[in-house]
Amino acid sequence: MLIINIKEEESIDRALKRYKRKFRDTKTIMELRNRKNFEKPSVKRRNLILGAKYRMEKFGTA
Repeated sequence: MLIINIKEEESIDRALKRYKRKFRDTKTIMELRNRKNFEKPSVKRRNLILGAKYRMEKFGTA
């Protein structure tokens, strides 16, 4: 659970912005999306290899 202490004379908008930044930095959303659909380790590894191959072809030096 995230706790944000509101400082004196701090607006709610500023505190909400700090909360959102802290929430994003914990990578909770990314974790939830990854857990939503289970991916076998072999499939995960294959996707990593395919992504690396794609990046090398598209952005790599020729």
